[in-house]
Amino acid sequence: MKRSLSKKIVKRALIGTGVLAAVALVAFASFAALELQAYEESLEKTYDVPVPTLAASTDPEIIARGNHVATALAGCANKDCHGADLGGGNTLDMGPIGKFTGPNITQGGLGAVYTDGELARLVKHGIKKDGRSVRFMPVQDFSWLPDDDVTALVSYLRSVPAVARPNGPTSLTALGKVLDRQDLVLIDIARRIDHTRITTSPAPSANADYGRFVARACSGCHGEHFGGGPIPGAPPSLPVPRNLTPDPTGLAGWTYQEFERALTQGVRKNGDALNPFMPYETFRGLDEAEKRALYAYLQSIPPRKQGER
Repeated sequence: MKRSLSKKIVKRALIGTGVLAAVALVAFASFAALELQAYEESLEKTYDVPVPTLAASTDPEIIARGNHVATALAGCANKDCHGADLGGGNTLDMGPIGKFTGPNITQGGLGAVYTDGELARLVKHGIKKDGRSVRFMPVQDFSWLPDDDVTALVSYLRSVPAVARPNGPTSLTALGKVLDRQDLVLIDIARRIDHTRITTSPAPSANADYGRFVARACSGCHGEHFGGGPIPGAPPSLPVPRNLTPDPTGLAGWTYQEFERALTQGVRKNGDALNPFMPYETFRGLDEAEKRALYAYLQSIPPRKQGER
């Protein structure tokens, strides 16, 4: 009798657990379906942002400045972005999120179909030629560039040799789209930019105020608060970004010389080599004022423990 009663209780408990699990699954599926629909609708949105009047220059000094912007400040020439020759970067395998490849932006690729003004709008607003949002391009990291630097960047892009190389694969999974809508992974770029008010940096100077803008290039991997930790949705094979705040788990006690060595040589304070995923080949191109500004800013922010992105 007691054994039979116990079996009934266990059976009811199992049924109840199954029902709750089914309800949770249906609820999650409904939530995911709404998020996927919102993502697709956002990507189809056309933004009413006018194309600026801008013309590329052939002035060698302006082109040289554009080279610096492309290789150091904006990171366009990074191997995982558009590549050293801007003809297309490595394919980033983000596991359950998808695959992303920076396209060919020379005159042998997308650069040929964009006007100078359309390139400038893309850099400042994350809006493609057709008026829709670009995907995965970290415009929020360099939209602060002043107009002179944008002109210089466009001028440099027009000056590089055309590369005849097809674009690599880019695909996004349903999980990636949901994570985008939850602001855990930034894919849909234009919806995150206030197109009526884009803040530009002050004049370059070796201080934290200017460093706050330079540091935007670090936030994509190290998080909004620079505390590092796993990138949401990234596969286990992807290195875990380090803490950049002045916490003992981060950059507390680092001198500028140690910080500069990490940026330019890829060597940490303790002598360990940085993981190649860290694009120090880009940051080594920063000039002295930019490196000191970045150091000053990272030392000025509130300390956070490793993982507090």
